[in-house]
Amino acid sequence: MRLLHTSDWHIGRTLHGTDLLAEQEAVLGGLASVVTAEGVDVVVVAGDVYDRAVPSADATAVLDRVVGRLLATGARVVLTPGNHDSARRLGTFSGLLSAAGLHVRAATPLLDEPVLLADEHGEVAIYGIPYLEPEVARHELGIPAARGHEAVLREAMDRVRADLFLRPGVRSVVLAHAFVGGGVASESERDICVGGVDLVPASVFDEVDYVALGHLHRPQTLSARIRYSGSPLAYSFGEAGQQKQAWLVELDAGGLGEVRAVPLPTPRPLSVLIGTLEDLLADPVHAGAEQHFVSARLTDAVRPADPMRRLQSRFPFCVHLDWTGSVAPSESGSYQERMRGRSALDVAGEFVSHVRGVPASPAERELLARALGAADRAEAAR
Repeated sequence: MRLLHTSDWHIGRTLHGTDLLAEQEAVLGGLASVVTAEGVDVVVVAGDVYDRAVPSADATAVLDRVVGRLLATGARVVLTPGNHDSARRLGTFSGLLSAAGLHVRAATPLLDEPVLLADEHGEVAIYGIPYLEPEVARHELGIPAARGHEAVLREAMDRVRADLFLRPGVRSVVLAHAFVGGGVASESERDICVGGVDLVPASVFDEVDYVALGHLHRPQTLSARIRYSGSPLAYSFGEAGQQKQAWLVELDAGGLGEVRAVPLPTPRPLSVLIGTLEDLLADPVHAGAEQHFVSARLTDAVRPADPMRRLQSRFPFCVHLDWTGSVAPSESGSYQERMRGRSALDVAGEFVSHVRGVPASPAERELLARALGAADRAEAAR
């Protein structure tokens, strides 16, 4: 049996306010071609199907089309909610959907009831553990004294192992959404730390043939049988240049067989460009990034005027910029102490000087004085 391990689709996510639905559908819809080419029997999604608990209508439409394409190949789809999803919403109509081949494992009390599939070597039990919020899950699992992710996940896995004990010879796969020891985080994941304890030891998942993890966006191998697939797209500029992938997992007669990476396409790469505004606009070395999502870090000594509009004239998908040029050193004392006794014009001029890195010019101070005078007159007329 062949499984395609994916996670963290985050359908509906934006990049600095820029919609990514088209890019998400391009990558996720393309998974159907991978399924067909590789003879995949089951596609698993280990949490964070959506980016928010209440997804938009456009986001749900993308999921509908993507899953429809996957099911049309003849493969089954098993998915679980992550910390970004609403388990109750995602689990709506799960009983009916299972008849079509889409298995949503979203109910915590039922996490030890597997999806049972068969091949020429016998049965494979796929357990979907939804994201377990410790304060909620400890009551759902009947362990009110438990604290932290490790305690609730250990209880969940004990239940899985107990069910497996009743199924001798059955090969097993577990989907889980957690921060497991040995994993390396990226800047685009939402913190799931509760009470300072979020790390779960890999030993929690002992006695299972394969563990398909979600939550961390970087693909990584914790052991031969415990892996993160990572997100299908880069969701922060810290992931620029990272090759996204899924894991193709083969289960043979003895359990876990070959596991190999399947690279995923990058519809629009991410680039971080550093330099003065004029250099970024003119230097031909940046031509390759003109259709990328761009984060620009401007090194001009003085903050340029209207930099985003000018950058977007060359890089239409520039979505973020920082000005990292020279900034006047901060003065000693608190801000309140430094501003005490100064006029509104002096305070406004100080702000302009701080933002631009150079003192406000006489013309700028005159413009500020006129604006402050107009504000005073409007206040007095109320």
